[in-house]
Amino acid sequence: MRLVPAATVAWTITAAGTYWNVGAASAVLCLVIAAVAAGLRGRVAPERETARVAGAVVVTAALVGVGFGVAIGLRASSLRSHPAVDRYGTAATVTVVAAESPLTIGSGRVLIRANLRQLDDIGTRGRVVVFAPAQHYQTVSAGQPLRFRARVSKPTRRDLTVAALNATGEPTLGQPSAIHRAAAIVRSRLAERAREVLPAEQAAMLPALVLGDTSAVPPTATRQFRIAGLTHLTAVSGANVTIVCGAVLLAAGFLGPRIAVALAGLALVAFVVVVQPTASVLRAAVMGAIALLALVTARRRQAIPALAGTVLVLLVVAPQLAVDVGFALSVAATAALIVLAPRWSLRLVGRGWPKPVADAVAIAVAAQLVTAPLVAGISGMLSLVAVLANLLVTVVIAPITLLGTAAAAVGMVWPAAARLLIRFTGPELWWLLQVARWTSAVPHAAVPVPSGAVGVLVLAAATVAVVLGWGRRRARIALGTVGLVAFGWGLSALL
Repeated sequence: MRLVPAATVAWTITAAGTYWNVGAASAVLCLVIAAVAAGLRGRVAPERETARVAGAVVVTAALVGVGFGVAIGLRASSLRSHPAVDRYGTAATVTVVAAESPLTIGSGRVLIRANLRQLDDIGTRGRVVVFAPAQHYQTVSAGQPLRFRARVSKPTRRDLTVAALNATGEPTLGQPSAIHRAAAIVRSRLAERAREVLPAEQAAMLPALVLGDTSAVPPTATRQFRIAGLTHLTAVSGANVTIVCGAVLLAAGFLGPRIAVALAGLALVAFVVVVQPTASVLRAAVMGAIALLALVTARRRQAIPALAGTVLVLLVVAPQLAVDVGFALSVAATAALIVLAPRWSLRLVGRGWPKPVADAVAIAVAAQLVTAPLVAGISGMLSLVAVLANLLVTVVIAPITLLGTAAAAVGMVWPAAARLLIRFTGPELWWLLQVARWTSAVPHAAVPVPSGAVGVLVLAAATVAVVLGWGRRRARIALGTVGLVAFGWGLSALL
């Protein structure tokens, strides 16, 4: 647990320095706290071990805060002096390298996150976001260089992005790297073969569930998944990585633990390459590896410091993750899987529940509780059927992931085998789509809540109250009564 305060301080200071540019002030404050804590710790008697350990934790966390405060302060200073700042409001010819595939944002336009390489004739670096017409930019792939004319604007989000580029005209496209070309081929062939053997809606959903490719998912399905609280399934997450690597570990277990771990590592690398090695995918890979460590070793004492250490490393490599909601959701869900779910599962088993059912319920409820405030803050909506929907689809997620990943892998050399594997995903995909359709159709399946920081704080307070009050009999009776009334209300409206 000693790494947890350090990771929390580093995250808080990096986020504050990114959003409000207070890195230098944070570093000075942490330095003062470290000096005071060190002085007080020196006066503690040697026999008071707990107080000395607590002092050491405070000093360490404060010193970590000093380092991260200085780092984010320097980064913010470099952004203010970036050449793009002087070009806000003007047009320029830019060269960028796409970091992710285009994201459709409506009105015939797409959003592309990219890395800047050249601004007119000036070679420079920085993260940019590109808004462009879908007609000419929809086929851009991750890792592909492109040169185009754009209007340079100040970014609307405070996430270490140096500029927003509104593209005009057609781009001049370069050649992606070999690794990105290979990943694009695997993705396109999986989607093509899915269309050959599955109904249209199922064929569009398979690449989304396996590789995070939502380009073909119809808007109706997207809306149903959002209301049902299943949107996380269409984004590459730590769960995907855990399923794939866990299957490799189990299959290669007879070869010995070292070989099995090595093969799982290779599978992890290959999976990251295929789904595009972007920052979000790397984050999911690291979080999935941590979750896999917790599940394989069943030792939370190893998983908790590993999670905290991972947060520290990722914030050093990519400090913009400090204000990334996806990063927060990944950390929260992983922490729930490590800390809350095992305890709740043991309690349910102690009351006579079958262990697989107890594990599924504990994981679904824990993940929903810790992520609901963040999801509500983003969308302004709280899904009341999310736990039920996730429980109903739990049994089909692993088969879809494993069969789809295997089909993507063997499809490069054995198309017939890939089609056969994809056919076996048909019943599971049908069930998943039906659950999304049924649960999203329940009246009041999702209710509006305050968005932004207010929504996060309100839902977080409610979550804490539920968790703390669950140990009391009267609170359980009250919550159960509220649940029954809500169920009857929805059922009466449905009938």
